[in-house]
Amino acid sequence: MSQENQDKNQTVKQPRVILDTIYAFAPNRDTLGGTAYLIVRNEGNILVDCPAKDDTNQDFIKAHGGVRWLFITHRTAIGKTAELKLALNCEVIIQEQEAYLLPEVELTTFNQELSLDSTLQLIWTPGHSPGSSCLYYSDFGGILFSGRHILPDGSGKPMPLRTAKTFHWKRQLKSLQLLLERFSPDTLQYLCPGANTGFLRGKRIIENAYNQISDGMHEFL
Repeated sequence: MSQENQDKNQTVKQPRVILDTIYAFAPNRDTLGGTAYLIVRNEGNILVDCPAKDDTNQDFIKAHGGVRWLFITHRTAIGKTAELKLALNCEVIIQEQEAYLLPEVELTTFNQELSLDSTLQLIWTPGHSPGSSCLYYSDFGGILFSGRHILPDGSGKPMPLRTAKTFHWKRQLKSLQLLLERFSPDTLQYLCPGANTGFLRGKRIIENAYNQISDGMHEFL
């Protein structure tokens, strides 16, 4: 059986709502099992990382108002960015050190930070990869979309996880410390990790995020 027919025969999972107007897509093989998210807003929707490029996902996105921005948190999450940009007619944003990986795509890049509006900020958090970045959404008490910078471990606790592909471990820990200094329990209620969401036992969102991240960080101090 061809790869195309195998893909068609697979069960396609609908994106699921995880917090009012925020949706999580099924893990994407093109991004090594990464989880992408859609934030639906009157000011323009933002897609965080690449979901699988299939009709189900594209129809879902279009039915919810399309996408204004596609933000890539790190290089492994690029997936089929070029094809999604064409299909969704959106602006692609990535930290400048990862931009060379998409030479054929018109990009918006940033260095340290970039505010898209009063509720959306992109924050450079190097370590997992040179251009690893997070998106902070201030609604709902504060949500951090962390890519692979912070992931749930086997028990579901949010942690920096050192792997064979980690670019610079000490920088990753420093980036995490800066996030803890920047936010507080009142401004960071939730974490949406970009992978390992199976360890959340179906929830795909981590509550009491600041305190849980802070508790996990103590293991590395």
